[in-house]
Amino acid sequence: MTAEAVIELRDVSLTLGEGASSVHVLKGISLDVTAGETAGIVGPSGSGKSTLLMVLAGLESVDSGTVKIAGQLLNGRSEDEIAAFRGRTIGIVFQSFHLIPNMTALENVAVPLELAGHADPFGAAQRELAAVGLSERLTHYPGELSGGEQQRVAIARALAPSPRILIADEPTGNLDQATGRQIADLLFSEARERGTTLVLVTHDPALAARCSRQIAMRSGRIETEAPRLAVSA
Repeated sequence: MTAEAVIELRDVSLTLGEGASSVHVLKGISLDVTAGETAGIVGPSGSGKSTLLMVLAGLESVDSGTVKIAGQLLNGRSEDEIAAFRGRTIGIVFQSFHLIPNMTALENVAVPLELAGHADPFGAAQRELAAVGLSERLTHYPGELSGGEQQRVAIARALAPSPRILIADEPTGNLDQATGRQIADLLFSEARERGTTLVLVTHDPALAARCSRQIAMRSGRIETEAPRLAVSA
């Protein structure tokens, strides 16, 4: 039985900017990622890695080609429709955390749950923060947390709505090596326990090597793919 594809891109192209400043960022990208897979996107700066993630998250619309996520075609949908779909289906972790500075850790995690109409957003947020080891930091503001703790809050926020897909853009990029390792351990263990598909962009070869599959990009194209491996996280 063939595993279900939760990400399906077909001949996707995208140009950013206009006129003389326009850049052809993605050039004919076709990609399938199956349910429960961990895929690491690697490549030099400017190769289109982060833009590809933004396309997967519905944060960038493509010029041509098709984008199907969790069985839903994103092409032609309104921004509001895509935002609602993203809230249910996709969790995103950024390099720079993107926490709301005047909200506590608990409030930051509860926000997407409230937006989704969750029956008990603060109870669920508390459970998610406990799952990432932050039971003692519920009432702390981002400025009172270390970088590693802020990223744990961001991971809890991304996972709180139980998304089918978790997207991470350089999730350890702003952290020291030891903290980065802890965050990587957390990402992979949580994705595995929940059966969540994990797609991450990284410059770190050690982090990429933990993925079951590596996708190398160069100049807006997928250059090579390492074979799918049963890699233990």
